[in-house]
This record gives sequence, C-alpha cells and structure tokens, in this order.
Amino acid sequence: QVQLVESGGGLVQAGDSLRISCVASGRTFSINTMAWFRQAPGKEREIVATITWSGGVTYYGDSMKGRFTISRDIAKNTVYLQMNSLKPDDTAVYYCAGKSIGSMKYDYWGQGTQVTVSS
Repeated sequence: QVQLVESGGGLVQAGDSLRISCVASGRTFSINTMAWFRQAPGKEREIVATITWSGGVTYYGDSMKGRFTISRDIAKNTVYLQMNSLKPDDTAVYYCAGKSIGSMKYDYWGQGTQVTVSS
C-alpha cells in the first residue's frame, strides 16, 4: 500500500502563486506515475498534471499549460505542483494520486487540499 498526504493549500488572490506538496509513504517503489487532479464544486474531476516517477516525464491539462509545473523529489518521496498566475477558476480541491506499475488506473489517492483563489 501507498499513503499520500497533500499539504500547502490555502486562500490566495488572483495572480498569486502557490505550491502544494504530496508526500508518499509505504510501498513507493511500486509507483510508476504520480498526478495531480482537481475538482471544483459542481464540476467533474479533471486531470491537472502527471509525472513519471523515474524519468520525470510530464503531462499537463490544457488549461494549466504554461502556468502550472509538476515536479518530484525522489529522495523525499514528494511531488510538487507549482501554480502561478492563479485565477478564480482554479479554485478546487486538489488531489494527489499514484498509479502502480502495470496499472491502468490511479490506485492511490490523497485526502485533498483546498485551493481558493479570490478575485
């Protein structure tokens, strides 16, 4: 099993930056890909960004490209999401997720961290 714990969410103003973190523990060697998802009230969950654990290959959702950066620190078992030029539409609960090697879905999820962007 893998446990994921997010932190760093909060209330910011439009145009501000914020970095949220996700610390993984447990059988982290079984993880192939880490991701950030978000879900706003009344909306479906959407993918924000993904990163492969070993190679650091990244992918971004269309509305995040150029503003968000996903990174990982293998030594610290931590994945980060740097968010710049935040907009009120970025307000959501941000979830960290992990996909096991060979899995077709994300097997592990954190509890989420709230990010609120005021106008």
